[in-house]
Amino acid sequence: MTNRTRVLLWTDTSGPYLDAIRDAGLAARVSVETLPRKETPTAGQKAGTQVLVAHAVPPGLLPAMPELRWAQATVAGVEAWIALPDLPAGLTLTCARGTHRESMPENIIGALLYVAKPYAAAVENQKRRKWVQAPAQPLTGKTLGILGLGAIGREVARIAAALGLRVIGTRRRPAPMAEVAEVLPPERTPEVLAQSDFVLLLLPATRETDNFINAGRLATMKPTAWLLNFGRGHTIRDEDLVAAVKARKIAGAVLDVFRQEPLPADHPFWSTEGIIVLPHIGGPHPQRDRIVARLFADNLGRHLEGRPLREVVDHAAGY
Repeated sequence: MTNRTRVLLWTDTSGPYLDAIRDAGLAARVSVETLPRKETPTAGQKAGTQVLVAHAVPPGLLPAMPELRWAQATVAGVEAWIALPDLPAGLTLTCARGTHRESMPENIIGALLYVAKPYAAAVENQKRRKWVQAPAQPLTGKTLGILGLGAIGREVARIAAALGLRVIGTRRRPAPMAEVAEVLPPERTPEVLAQSDFVLLLLPATRETDNFINAGRLATMKPTAWLLNFGRGHTIRDEDLVAAVKARKIAGAVLDVFRQEPLPADHPFWSTEGIIVLPHIGGPHPQRDRIVARLFADNLGRHLEGRPLREVVDHAAGY
């Protein structure tokens, strides 16, 4: 037992992780302890844990874990980890990047169809028994601009291209990408905004992306364009978006993420015509814990064998 790597699953859903460790044939090589999120690691757990799985951790914990070599975040966005004042510089941090690939692209395409097709209006007219024919806006031939062409963006691009959309976008390290007509660096964002009929935000929450979509950038969009945010709420300056939609500088917005969640009842997003509020439904998946657990088990095998881990977080970049 003393030679086994000590793993602490600090999560309310430890079952899928235990199953994944067993299915990967790693159970005999690790010593696993489980801890609900509402509880605090014991002195023994702090002293001996070498691998940690957690949603987030409070300040003061990581420096108190001298044997910790690697932490696996159960979420894709690790801004709470990066913001820790005492995040050890040498700690390997991995995230759940890419685990939304099975659900979020479908929900994004659903949002595109929702704003392009008159189904919502038809439902409201049905309540009043009114027969109103409205033309459906075609997606074919339109341009979808994706800011943040990561794993989710690539899958959205694949589906969107099959629907006849032209896809362009930005990526921190531009490189040719299947189904994407142009992959540009972030500094060429204005070109993407100006060309796009739909702008999809999949940006991480970093110092550089805070309030990234502001009045200036909104002014470069087409007045007929829609903004969709499935990335992070902090990337939008809320008051600028409300003003742009009210002034019809853009057609509207579909928002799935917000600076504060749940969205406060008095927030103007609720009452601004043209802004659609979704209660953060883009990423959740009925089997997401199992999907993240499979990623963790793969990484655990890599860790035990001394191979590079997947989805390592760049401390300086913030994701």
